[in-house]
Amino acid sequence: SSLYVWVFLAGALLEQAEQLLDRGIHPIRIADGYEQAARIAVEHLDKISDSFPVDPQNIEPLIQTAKTTLGSKVVNRCHRQMAEIAVNAVLTVADMERKDVDFELIKVQGKVGGRLEDTQLVKGVIVDKDFSHPQMPKLKDAKIAILTCPFEPPKPKTKHKLDVTSVDDYKALQKYEKEKFEEMVKQIKDTGANLAICQWGFDDEANHLLLQNELPAVRWVGGPEIELIAIATGGRIVPRFCELTPEKLGFAGIVREISFGTTKDRMLVIEQCQNSRAVTIFIRGGNKMVRSLVCVLVLAGIVCFPSSSWYGDSFWMFSLLLCGSEKNQGLLCSSRCPASKGLRQHKELGSDTTRTADPNSHPAGLNHSS
Repeated sequence: SSLYVWVFLAGALLEQAEQLLDRGIHPIRIADGYEQAARIAVEHLDKISDSFPVDPQNIEPLIQTAKTTLGSKVVNRCHRQMAEIAVNAVLTVADMERKDVDFELIKVQGKVGGRLEDTQLVKGVIVDKDFSHPQMPKLKDAKIAILTCPFEPPKPKTKHKLDVTSVDDYKALQKYEKEKFEEMVKQIKDTGANLAICQWGFDDEANHLLLQNELPAVRWVGGPEIELIAIATGGRIVPRFCELTPEKLGFAGIVREISFGTTKDRMLVIEQCQNSRAVTIFIRGGNKMVRSLVCVLVLAGIVCFPSSSWYGDSFWMFSLLLCGSEKNQGLLCSSRCPASKGLRQHKELGSDTTRTADPNSHPAGLNHSS
């Protein structure tokens, strides 16, 4: 893949630079030579490049490009489906005016098990959590309170201890905790929220009160998931109950649970969000599927807004090698040029790179090279 090409190229550049350093050449001279060689390479690549316009109404060329990338991946038996999912995800979050793709809005969520064909694109967020009580139902037109404050009575920040020595003291403490829980639930209900998503947990008593007040809740949601839910639903993260207002609520069309297998593992799906640009790719199968989808997502994002494209595998390297050979005949690589040795090493690097990359791209690579 292109990632390995650039890693190999960077390593080869450093190896060639080390040889020049051993000859006593100053690092600035080497850097100047590399900079001039890079400028020559960019100018030549601009000449042999071709534009690749993207039409959002016709995504078939993007899908075909993504399929080519997935041909060597573990998901290749479903490469058409995976390519469509990746391209649709990128186009959903892409800003066509700025020509930018915010990959933070694409969450790749994997769940081991099931069939690879069950992979789907969700226009929303999937969280690996479930409702705090099994009797809490699926919600429509959800108004979500996103809380990062603990759902429990406040604790005094002192070193004093409270000793409960009698039944009356215990009942008084129980009454105080219940009143605080009821006050918190009332503050949420007064804003019009019908779903509470908490970063921290709460005990069974608070869970029972939430069920009695018909307020579904989700607890122990991680920080990244909280932020993604806030972005998707258009809500604000609330650190204290007293700061919760109707304007800070998030909105979603449907909030539901999905279960898997005989163990009934559950995950929460938040769909039809206010910010429809946030999407989740829900992958079934093995763990290796996630990395394959991440690679094709990056490629689809690059291809969506390219400045130029080149055809072939390692053939653009051959073209650069020939260009470097021609430049070596010119005045730029004469012995009087301070950066000439850096340019010569860059040319030798191109020869080594093509000889290494070509056999990996064709069974009889060097025969074709010759």
